[in-house]
Amino acid sequence: MNLRQVQGDEPEVNLTPLIDVVFILLIFFMVSTTFQRESEIKIELPEASAEPVEEKQETLEIVIDADGRYFIADQQVVNTELETLKKAIQKLRGDKTEIPVVIRADRATPYEAVVRAMDATSQLGLVHMSLATSQPESAGE
Repeated sequence: MNLRQVQGDEPEVNLTPLIDVVFILLIFFMVSTTFQRESEIKIELPEASAEPVEEKQETLEIVIDADGRYFIADQQVVNTELETLKKAIQKLRGDKTEIPVVIRADRATPYEAVVRAMDATSQLGLVHMSLATSQPESAGE
């Protein structure tokens, strides 16, 4: 063996293990990533302010009590089923398609009842919804 022959050989780099590790990391991150699901119902949450907002047009008001019962135009809806709620809303709204909806729910109302009311109005094509809030009482008064 000649010393020049040994120094002239370049070492080989095997990239196969490196590629395997990169693919395993890629698969790990793809599997462990969570994706955010967007809601189909778009709502406008009103800001609580000291001055009440003046209503300029007719609104459809849905009141939900602490037990999850619905009231539309001060009349209780027969039951809490989605189809019954849709029929009650349709009866009150008539042929108006752009009427805004205000949902007033008690703070102890089950979340499911509020979502059902939003779903019923959305299925009927009423997309201008807001949730009513009240101004908290100040501690100084």
